Amino acid sequence: MTDTSSATTSADDRPAPGVAGSSSTAAAAVADAAAAASSAARPTAAGRDLTVAVIGAGGRMGAEAVRAVEATPGLRLVGRYGSADELGDLGGADVAVELTVPAASPGNVAHCVERGVHVVVGTTGWDEARLSTLREQLAAAPPAATGAGVGVLIAPNFAVGALLMMAFAAKAAPFFESVEVVELHHPAKVDAPSGTAARTAAMIAASRAEAGTPVPPDATTSDPDGARGVSVDGIHVHSVRLRGLTAHQEVLLGNAGEQLTLRHDSFDRTSFMPGVIAAVRAVADHPGLTVGLEHYLGLD
Repeated sequence: MTDTSSATTSADDRPAPGVAGSSSTAAAAVADAAAAASSAARPTAAGRDLTVAVIGAGGRMGAEAVRAVEATPGLRLVGRYGSADELGDLGGADVAVELTVPAASPGNVAHCVERGVHVVVGTTGWDEARLSTLREQLAAAPPAATGAGVGVLIAPNFAVGALLMMAFAAKAAPFFESVEVVELHHPAKVDAPSGTAARTAAMIAASRAEAGTPVPPDATTSDPDGARGVSVDGIHVHSVRLRGLTAHQEVLLGNAGEQLTLRHDSFDRTSFMPGVIAAVRAVADHPGLTVGLEHYLGLD
């Protein structure tokens, strides 16, 4: 079991504007990485598709996940649920993909866990208190229908580029005196800072602490209305909400006379789908709670 710090990410609950394609090459690469990082057997017997339910199918991320599951060989969609739908037995799903809102997510995940259904979660609001409750629920859960214990993945971000950017930032952070994070998203995003930015800052802070790197210098004595952003474990995080954006993040690292900028851009929600599919395929191989898809891909 891999259990790390708290996590948040967004999945708004609005109708999808249209059908967008997905990258089968990227999906295959991410899925291969997840498979290589897992030492357990496949969760279903040979010849049987892995059955999947999508909770939050009426939102943009949820609708994209429905399309991705339906387009992926070896996966079979058995349920799609909107905010007003009763989950019931989830259509007999092996795995549920939970993409809703913070108020609903813990109850949805608990419903799945109590029924032995693995869960891939991409919803905001999973602070340490909620994670602690989820650990208790997993400890009391029945065996999964696929065998062994129930697995739950809470993923701040599903885009492989974002995961790599986070890993690169944590690796580079001890070598620079200063570091700050800037996240930029569409104006309908409900949380700030984003879960990805908060997790990136936490990873950076942990890496610097392990290396004995001092806190970044900052002579600011006045910070009206959060002009310096929010501090996550001593790392400043800044949030931008702008029409026309989807999901973007920069990590700025500075020394005297030099600067390193790491940036990731998701221009469309299809960029998250290879990670979603990889998580669906791998979650049964990881009983218990995992925070961060990077642990499935061998990036930790």
